[in-house]
Amino acid sequence: MADDKQKTASTKKAVDAKSDGAKKSPGKAKNETAAQTQTATKPEAAIDPTLVHMVSAWKYARPLTACRYDPSGKFVFAGTEDYAVQRIRVSDGQMTPLIGHESWCRAIAFTPDGRTTFTGGYDGRLLWWDTAAEKPAPLKTVAAHDGWIRAVAVSRDGKLIATAGNDRLVKLWNSADGRLLGVAAGHDAHVYNLAFHPRDGWIVSADLKAACKVWDLGSVVASRSGKPLELAAVREFAAAAIYKYDTQFRADIGGARSLAFGDGGKLLAAGGITNVTNAFAGIGNAAWVVLNFADGKQLVTHVGKEKVNGTAWGVVWHPGGYWVGAAGGGQGGFLYFFKPGAEAEFFKFKLPDTARDMDLSPDGKDVAVAHADGNLRIYRLGAKK
Repeated sequence: MADDKQKTASTKKAVDAKSDGAKKSPGKAKNETAAQTQTATKPEAAIDPTLVHMVSAWKYARPLTACRYDPSGKFVFAGTEDYAVQRIRVSDGQMTPLIGHESWCRAIAFTPDGRTTFTGGYDGRLLWWDTAAEKPAPLKTVAAHDGWIRAVAVSRDGKLIATAGNDRLVKLWNSADGRLLGVAAGHDAHVYNLAFHPRDGWIVSADLKAACKVWDLGSVVASRSGKPLELAAVREFAAAAIYKYDTQFRADIGGARSLAFGDGGKLLAAGGITNVTNAFAGIGNAAWVVLNFADGKQLVTHVGKEKVNGTAWGVVWHPGGYWVGAAGGGQGGFLYFFKPGAEAEFFKFKLPDTARDMDLSPDGKDVAVAHADGNLRIYRLGAKK
């Protein structure tokens, strides 16, 4: 009975309070509503790379080889040295293994809608996966290259998959059924990287000798022959600063270890190693060569204020109008931030361990880095909360 009386009294107070609120002047009520909305809606934290800091780290038992955000930003997929790919949920670090390759995987890509994941391994195989499957298993497997697959990329409409490998070939595949649509031959060294142009129907490939070739995809898209087409490069140029032939060890050293378009496709950045003094030990400086895509001319080579021993394993264009690069080597790992045209970085961040790959989150706020110590670390480009 006492409880019932207390509930009745509480209900009466609530009704009276609501009634009093209704009697307030419209102007006052409107002002209070606006104030409540302003309090509830906090402005988003500004993106500022000079305030970069680590927000999470997810440890795996073996070193990582690659990493990519899925288009939703919910997961980061990371290649591992035990031949697996781990799907890591960003919110809590939950790991789900994708088992299917028989060697390292350093090539990961997605359809634009994020439903399908593609992985390419050093076993030469291209695998299809359901991105969000509870228990992932390969949906399709294609023996794509004779030797390592080093890069996989997906076209803007999601219909084409491009792969590149140690057999010096670039291949184009139908993403829906896995049919081979085209073969691009012409490189005289291992093809290290690929990038679809963000606006036009081209793809660029870059190899061990930093030679870049542009392929027109128009014939592949229009073809109805049912047979793979043989493509010829429509343009060629080089990111010469990141290649050297070491006469002492008689070895090629360098190549485009990372590749990305920037500024709406006007710029092309290729990351690698420069100033090499010992090819056998990989002694040289991390560098990113930026080229004008229209004519292939080299615009600038970003090497940093303090030249560090290592290789530029990652590069991406940030929507804020600057390059983000990741380097790793004998002096550890670093994130670099370069403005277009400037040789030196406007900010550099020391990482806890050497970097092997990196990717930018879809919202541009975070950078995921695959580390050699087995950690996938997430770095926030902004102030700490």
